[in-house]
Amino acid sequence: MTTELPEGGDVGLAIGLGGLGITLKDLTQLYTTFANRGQTKQLFDIPKTDAERKATALDTPIPVLDHVASWYVADILKGATPPRGAADLSIAYKTGTSYGYRDAWSVGFDGRYVIGVWVGKADNSAVPGITGRTAAAPILFEAFSRSGLDLSPLPARPFGAQQQTLSELPPTLRRFEISEEWLKGASLPEPAPKIGYPPRGAQIEMAKTAEGKVLPVMVKLQDGRPPFRWLVNGQVLEANGNRRKVVWQPDSAGQSTLTVIDAAGRADSVSIYLKFP
Repeated sequence: MTTELPEGGDVGLAIGLGGLGITLKDLTQLYTTFANRGQTKQLFDIPKTDAERKATALDTPIPVLDHVASWYVADILKGATPPRGAADLSIAYKTGTSYGYRDAWSVGFDGRYVIGVWVGKADNSAVPGITGRTAAAPILFEAFSRSGLDLSPLPARPFGAQQQTLSELPPTLRRFEISEEWLKGASLPEPAPKIGYPPRGAQIEMAKTAEGKVLPVMVKLQDGRPPFRWLVNGQVLEANGNRRKVVWQPDSAGQSTLTVIDAAGRADSVSIYLKFP
C-alpha cells in the first residue's frame, strides 16, 4: 500500500487513530487480512483467471498479522451493531470519519468477500455531520444484500485464542448497545447549534488598524453541545473547542461560508460577504 502525508509533514500521534492518507483500494486490500487468517490478498483492477493470478507473485498471500490476532479483530468487528435500518447480516465491519468531516468510509467482510465504501466530495470539501456509520455503512450493507453472494462464515476460532462470556468479562469490557434514543436529535437536552453572529446573508465592511491590518471578525454561537468544530469555506478554523465565541481572521474579501458542528453531529452554516477597505 502507498500512504500519503501532507507536503513537508511527518507522522504524528494521530496515526494511532487512523490519521494517515490511504486509498480505498489499499484499505480494502488490507482488510482481506481478517478474512484470510492474517494474510493479505492482492486486489486486481481487472478480474483475472486463476491461471493468470497464479502466474504472478502478486497472488501469493502476504503475512500481516498472527492468525490469532487477526481472529480477535474479526471477532470484535463482527459484533458491531448494524446501521439503523440495515439488514442484520453475518458480516464484520468498521467505519471511519476523516478529520474535518471531509469524507467517510466503511469496510466489511465475511469469510470470503471484502467490500469497501467511500463517501465524500470530489473536491475534498467538508460535509457537515457526515460519518462513516450514517453515510457509508448503510451503503456497505446494501451492497452485500444486492451482491447476490452467499455469505461465507468467518474463520473459526484458532487454537490458543480465548473466548469469554459476557459474565466473565470485567465491567469495563462488557459490550453495550447504542440506544435508539441516543440517535434522535429531539432527545438531546439542548437545541441544535445556531450561529448568532454574523447573521446569514450579512455584508460586512471590514475595518483596518492604523498599521493597515484588517481587523478580525468575532463569530458568536448559540446553543449546541460542545465541543464544537468550526469550518470556513470547508477548512478547519478551530477544532474541538468549548468556546462559543471564536475570532476569525479573514484573508480575502468576497463570499465566505461559516459552518459549526457540535458534538452530536448537528450543524449550522451561514454565508456572508466581506468588503475590504
